[in-house]
Amino acid sequence: MRCRVGALSRYDTLFPAHTITAPKQSVPLARAASEPVIRYGLAGLELTLDDYLNRQPVTGLLIAKDNTILVERYQYGRTDTDRLASFSMAKTVLSLLIGIAVKEGAIQSVDDLAESYVPGLKDTEYGRTPIKALLLMTSGVAFSEEYGDRSSDINKLARLTIEPGSPGSLAALKQFNTRRSAPGVRFSYSSAESLVLGLVLAAATKRTVSGYATEKLWQPLGAEADATWIIDATGQEITFAYVNAVLRDWARLGLMLANRGNWQGKTVVPEDWLTASAADAVPTDSPLQKYGYQIWYSADTRRFALRGLRGQFVFVDPDLKLVLVQTALGGGQPETAELFALWTALRAQVK
Repeated sequence: MRCRVGALSRYDTLFPAHTITAPKQSVPLARAASEPVIRYGLAGLELTLDDYLNRQPVTGLLIAKDNTILVERYQYGRTDTDRLASFSMAKTVLSLLIGIAVKEGAIQSVDDLAESYVPGLKDTEYGRTPIKALLLMTSGVAFSEEYGDRSSDINKLARLTIEPGSPGSLAALKQFNTRRSAPGVRFSYSSAESLVLGLVLAAATKRTVSGYATEKLWQPLGAEADATWIIDATGQEITFAYVNAVLRDWARLGLMLANRGNWQGKTVVPEDWLTASAADAVPTDSPLQKYGYQIWYSADTRRFALRGLRGQFVFVDPDLKLVLVQTALGGGQPETAELFALWTALRAQVK
């Protein structure tokens, strides 16, 4: 824990990365004249935003409605210029880029098999899996996502991609080649599926993932700062995690999604992609959550969240045009339950 403050705001100095370049002119966000008083209940207590920040290992918290920042706070000496780590929030960024590539025809259909774009996956189980099943984490390929177990598949995958001297994403994926069920049958969260999708995107667009993200996301969003994406030894972005960006740019991304893919009068992400993601969302282990195209939904799919290991979140309520961004050092079940309580109370108060 003592290393995480620096590491999670300097990840792109620990590992090689590609830059997602911001435009010369950013889209400004307005700022409320004063911070609203936010109260939430938890275990019989009535708590405030100050209480929340005192109780939780949060590095950055931003709340925005429409195009106005209501709250922006930092802790542990972090500032608005720190590029804060996302972990699996990056999966949603990847999905948005795939939606754009489908709209532009670089990817012909989400029903195509991964191997039709990535010849290196031919005759592997991931290669024989449709893109749609990968988006929904229903590949049917065995993979254990147990972060606390050093011998689990996710930790093996991380070592095979991010560690110096590792073979890279394509070689790593070939280590996981046991089919447990047919594609599209069973939800099982697996970072390997996002890694396959990153290879599909790069091959289909003939671009680096970061280069495509620069043109299709960061520039249209009017981001205020460069972001980065950690790469493997082959130069391929490690697309199950590792996008690093300043808090307000995470907020811009969330606000664009709150406006159903539109931002400042322009379509950034096709609305029909977001609609399909919600419509195709599958049940998960929790009755309160479904999973769409690399993104978490409420059970009724009216709200959604980008979500990453150790407490990284972008909550989005399109009906209220409301976004909450959090970056943190840790986020187990108690921490997440308290954040959901804060988010629920916030939504009730801004109506």
